[in-house]
Amino acid sequence: MYSTTDFRKGLKIEVDGTPYEIVEFQHFKPGKGGAMVRTKLRNFLNGRIQDITFRSGEKVGKPNLEVREMQFLYKDAGELIFMDLTSYEQLHVGEEATGGKAGYLKESSMVQVLLYNGSPLDIELPASIILEVTDTDPGVKGDTVSNVTKPATLETGLVIQAPIFVNTGDKVKVDTRSGAYLGRE
Repeated sequence: MYSTTDFRKGLKIEVDGTPYEIVEFQHFKPGKGGAMVRTKLRNFLNGRIQDITFRSGEKVGKPNLEVREMQFLYKDAGELIFMDLTSYEQLHVGEEATGGKAGYLKESSMVQVLLYNGSPLDIELPASIILEVTDTDPGVKGDTVSNVTKPATLETGLVIQAPIFVNTGDKVKVDTRSGAYLGRE
């Protein structure tokens, strides 16, 4: 069990049988009554943000969460197939459950899979990843000073905005949190 004094950003808690992650919290004391803690919580099951207020000292549950290192194998009909490297079991995760992170997955890449009561909830990616550009308009020679971007399709099917000097076949570094172009490799 966690007390409200244990709250911190990123802490995973369970309220009424639902797992949440603390996005923000603020301790406050109104003019009358005891102190309280206002929180913004992200529901792991549906991704929604909720505002919940707790009385100071109130206890909340600790969710049955587990993080496992797994290898991404392939995509199949809207599902992502991962393999646990210790037991060699295959795990099927719905593409929509990852919140758009599936576009950063390359076959045979290693990821952290978050499990709640044994069922997959989310995947954790590294902060940046290197992918190859498979399709983009050709660059214009000499036009590298301006801050103009063009769409570039990556090997996973993800489309990002890249500078005009990036060509097909280039390897680029992409931020997995925002989808922003970080540089060429």
